[in-house]
Amino acid sequence: MATHLSHPQRRPPLLRQAIKIRRRRVRDLQDPPPHATQEVQVQSHHFSPEERDLLYEEALYTVLHRLGQPEPNHVKEASELLSYLQEAFQVQPEKHQQMLQRVRELEKPIFCLKATVKQAKGILGKDVSGFSDPYCLLGIEQRVGVPEGSPVSRRRQKAVVRHTIPEEETHRTQVKSQTLNPVWDETFILEFEDIANASFHLDMWDLDTVESVRQKLGELTDLHGLRRIFKEARKDKGQDDFLGNVVLRLQDLRCREDQWFPLEPCTETYPDRGQCHLQFQFIHKRRATMASRSQPSYTVHFHLLQQLVSHEVTQHQAGSTSWDASLSPQALTILFLHATQKDLSDFHQSMAQWLAYSRLYQSLEFPSSCLLHPITSIEYQWIQGRLKAEQREELATSFTSLLAYGLSLIRKFRSVFPLSVSDSPSRLQSLLRVLVQMCKMKAFGELCPDSAPLPQMVSEALRMGTVEWFHLMQQHHQPMVQGILEAGKALLSLVQDVMGDLYQCRCTWNKIFHNVLKIDLFSMAFLELQWLVAKRVQDHTVAVGNVVSPDIGESLFKLYVSLKELCQLGPVPSDSHEVLALDGFHHWFQPAIPSWLQKTYSVALERVQRAVQMDSLVPLGELTKHSTSAVDLSTCFAQISHTARQLDWPDPEEAFMITVKFVEDTCRLALVYCSLIKTRARELSAVQKDQSQAADMLCVVVNNMEQLRLIIDKLPTQLAWEALEQRVGAVLEQGQLQNTLHAQLQGALAGLGHEIRTGVRTLAEQLEVDIATHIQKLIGIKESVLPEDAILPLMKFLEVKLRYMNTNLVQGNFNSLLTLLWTHTLTVLVEVASSQCSSPLVSNRLKVALQNLEFCFHGEGCGLSREALRTDTFQALQSDLELQAASSRELIQKYFCSRIQQQAETTSERLGAVTVKVSYRASEQKLHVELLSASSLLPLDSNGYSDPFVQLTLEPRHEFPELAPRETQKHKKELHPLFDETFEFLVPAEPCQKDWACLLLTVLDHDTLGADDLEGEAFLPLCRVPGLTGSAEPGEAPQMRLPLTYPAPNGDPILRLLESRKGDREAQAFVKLRRQRAKQASQHVRPTGP
Repeated sequence: MATHLSHPQRRPPLLRQAIKIRRRRVRDLQDPPPHATQEVQVQSHHFSPEERDLLYEEALYTVLHRLGQPEPNHVKEASELLSYLQEAFQVQPEKHQQMLQRVRELEKPIFCLKATVKQAKGILGKDVSGFSDPYCLLGIEQRVGVPEGSPVSRRRQKAVVRHTIPEEETHRTQVKSQTLNPVWDETFILEFEDIANASFHLDMWDLDTVESVRQKLGELTDLHGLRRIFKEARKDKGQDDFLGNVVLRLQDLRCREDQWFPLEPCTETYPDRGQCHLQFQFIHKRRATMASRSQPSYTVHFHLLQQLVSHEVTQHQAGSTSWDASLSPQALTILFLHATQKDLSDFHQSMAQWLAYSRLYQSLEFPSSCLLHPITSIEYQWIQGRLKAEQREELATSFTSLLAYGLSLIRKFRSVFPLSVSDSPSRLQSLLRVLVQMCKMKAFGELCPDSAPLPQMVSEALRMGTVEWFHLMQQHHQPMVQGILEAGKALLSLVQDVMGDLYQCRCTWNKIFHNVLKIDLFSMAFLELQWLVAKRVQDHTVAVGNVVSPDIGESLFKLYVSLKELCQLGPVPSDSHEVLALDGFHHWFQPAIPSWLQKTYSVALERVQRAVQMDSLVPLGELTKHSTSAVDLSTCFAQISHTARQLDWPDPEEAFMITVKFVEDTCRLALVYCSLIKTRARELSAVQKDQSQAADMLCVVVNNMEQLRLIIDKLPTQLAWEALEQRVGAVLEQGQLQNTLHAQLQGALAGLGHEIRTGVRTLAEQLEVDIATHIQKLIGIKESVLPEDAILPLMKFLEVKLRYMNTNLVQGNFNSLLTLLWTHTLTVLVEVASSQCSSPLVSNRLKVALQNLEFCFHGEGCGLSREALRTDTFQALQSDLELQAASSRELIQKYFCSRIQQQAETTSERLGAVTVKVSYRASEQKLHVELLSASSLLPLDSNGYSDPFVQLTLEPRHEFPELAPRETQKHKKELHPLFDETFEFLVPAEPCQKDWACLLLTVLDHDTLGADDLEGEAFLPLCRVPGLTGSAEPGEAPQMRLPLTYPAPNGDPILRLLESRKGDREAQAFVKLRRQRAKQASQHVRPTGP
């Protein structure tokens, strides 16, 4: 059947009327078996042998008495047409020859030319007015014994009709007054005997009536009209003017002809005389066949068409191809000849085509689109009352028969138009459109006035067909063995078939019915089927009872899930008050919930145990560092979550309790898995001789637990806690969900975290001893070995071990391991550094080791971050090793750098201050110091005064070994002494430009009987002195006021470190002097100071 593409449209909302009808019918969920529908009686398309013989005679007669030239697409040879008829009617050769001979012996029909003079255009204007009053004379000239092309033949062709055709055989059209484009549209039947010697003649004349000259002058319009007046004056009064003729040989014409012919002149004057539109058709009168004498022409044609189409369809079916509604050239030729010879009107041909195709469609398989053309033709040409009573009855019967047959196909559309056949949707759509077009016909409305609206009939057919289909499926799934379990499986299969059917209705069939008839098939089918399903499911759950075995529970769960999907598949009701039979169906399954939950946990536990037992604790790959049991566990938990989503219990409070049970079981499984996987690791390690393999397994165990933690952490998302919280918000106390579900989850995560940390701690302990051993070995290495070479064994050990751990641990666990190892390593380094603080060599090795360890544990961003590595312990250790690794002179330099920094940060003058001018003269390599004064000194003598003087030294001493300290004059009883003394130090610029080079101004109180007391110290950095900061000679040096400071009260770490170096005289001498100054400072009451 023809293919019509349907465009998808939105499904309309559920029809309230349909719901009310079904509610009234199944109020108590009772559905009686479908009533047996009366099958449509299909009228046979086969003829009796006698009818076939009469029809065969008619067809042979049509071919043998063919007239005219063939149409371009028609078969020319009569033998080919006769062979086709023999095949189409399935006539044996002998019988065919007999019937052919008999038909040849029948009397020939009367051959006629049906000529229609339609109109003319551009003819000559013969009257004075410039127009003509044209009419036509026409007839057939029968030429006997006149050779074609002879002079006599040419003269007769130029001759007019009244000279060549007897008057009784001449026909005349009406006269059209005063026109050059006359329209007649008159038809004449012209008989002839021999088509080979017959020719059609048509003359066109201008009717000339007798008029006075005055009348003609009144019609005069131009000089041409005046010329016509003089010409008419010379001819006889009342003589018509010749306008042109058309002469055609009949044997040159086709069976049907419709064209414009030029009007030929009798002489060469006025060769362009216009054109005449003529239509020709060769027809028969008094055909000698029995069918033509006993039956109406359209009936015979209808039977012939039915026979040929039946043959064409059968031929295609025999060749396993579908008929595309196109007839063969032989059939087209025969039908065309028959309709033409019988002079059937277009309307009667369309009616015959409709009767044949509508009857054949009910018994043969061919496209229903073939019916659209005769429907359109009948509708276009329909005129009320043009048919006889028996024809009207026949046409009405064909309408009702096809309608009943079409509705029967629609009722069974699921089996008649299966989706397994690709063109089924287009065939159904084509059928619906044919029925729609047929019911819209004016002929249908007049002949079948009592017919119900087509959408109503189709809706009822669909409803009945849906119920019939359901009962058919129910019988198909009837179990062979009776029992609750078998009945449940059969019911599950039935529900799944119902869902499949509804899905097809929604996705495919609903579009077709809605587009063509505005019928919501999906809503209608859903309403019917959900009532039928609900009754059977409720009966089954009642039969099961409250005690549910595991097997029956599994069957009920599958049935519950299918019903959930069925309800989700249904349309959204347009009225919230409407209730469906499946509403609240979950209550029927409530007794089975404990069985479902226990089954879910049992299956999951068995899978976990089996997965651990089969696990070899080997990583799955380079990127996947957990083993097979972790993958199986993930799948197992995903199945639990899938089961929870499938269950999706509608009642909020019960749904919360079910979710709590799922979470509890999942967390219990996680802890069971941890216990099982550790036991499995111990079993496998016991049979392994290589300890590295045991470490590998431990890494896999830790990774598996980490993977399990990630899985557990996704439970809120997988079990849709947010949606559950919104649903249960109205029935639970505030915070109950958090206190229950989240507490369970956090407890499980905490347990897993503890297990993971324990595993990582075990791995770390295996490495910590070796790390401590390698660090301790740094002490005993020879002094000649460079620090980089000394730490090489430690770094190689860590590179191998950390690379191994990075390969076998997931990133999170590897970082945890690094954190533990880093903390332990720092602790060991701090202990060793404290014990070896007096050895710069060991401290330097430890310093280099710390630097390389930081780089190693950072791993170019793949290990711990810089922030995680640089802890307070690390920074303190780094600072200590920086000092311990330095030489004594470097420490002294650091000491003076710190005092210079202290001087720069001191702003208070509570100890007093000194004022100096300092500059450097590069040309003389002299440091020029002008000590101006001191002020606000502390009274250190008992009389309330001091005897101050200032000691000037360039520090550190090893940078200026040749320069002795200088002193100012001593001032008696003075707290604000004015020194105004100048000192010069001969010193190169290079040592003065170092950061630690400074001028130390020590203010002392002179004591005659004992040691001098310390007033304070000031440190002036030489690198900032004018003359040293640039190449130009300084001008006037600026005054600088320097507050006095004391040494640190608790001792300086640099001094303590120098003091520990007992064998270093320079260090001991420096410490002695500094200790002395510190002691002097501690003898005085210290201000709160800076």
